[in-house]
Amino acid sequence: MQPSQIPLTTTVQNHLDVEDIIQDIIILKDGSACLVLEVSAINFGLLSETEQEATIFAYAQLLNSLTFSIQIVIVSKQKDISDYLALLDKQLTATTAPLLNSQLAKYRNFVKTIVRQGNILDKKFYISIPFSSLELGVGAAAGNLASLLPSSQPKSLPRPKADIIDKATTALSPRRDHLVRLLARIGLRARQLPSSELLQLFFDFYNRGQIGTRVKLPHI
Repeated sequence: MQPSQIPLTTTVQNHLDVEDIIQDIIILKDGSACLVLEVSAINFGLLSETEQEATIFAYAQLLNSLTFSIQIVIVSKQKDISDYLALLDKQLTATTAPLLNSQLAKYRNFVKTIVRQGNILDKKFYISIPFSSLELGVGAAAGNLASLLPSSQPKSLPRPKADIIDKATTALSPRRDHLVRLLARIGLRARQLPSSELLQLFFDFYNRGQIGTRVKLPHI
């Protein structure tokens, strides 16, 4: 089953703080920006007591070493397994061996029973690293303060997008690399989300009922 694809419309953007997503960086309407890391997970309960203590100590070291703020986001959403069930149906049709066909049918019924009894949740872990609009410079800071004054006119970015991306990338890249190294010490893998995945992430946040829908940036 191929997921539908819809473009992100300007109507949706008007209700968000996001101005644009360029070069894997999120630009907000006040001129600030951020990048997002997707982080793997470890089963803490399966670790030995010594390993748990080492993990806690490494995590404490990570937090104490940070000279910049971060935001940790845990996203839980219902997992769509309709494609997996369709694959099992296809395998059932193609399997001619009676014993194997019987076992496969039992497994499929088991999966359907588990789904009926409760939601199958997929958990994702993200870390957002911000770049403040004040880091753009004095002129940008003054523009940002002016944007707080009442006005009937739409607020504009304090600097051109190209300038914001350039300064944000310069500031965020070493922060990202530092955080990725520290996470690796805990046994966690981290990667920066590209623009396409950032867009999909925001779409999923605000459209919980449209599981499986894929979106794309207008300029891609």
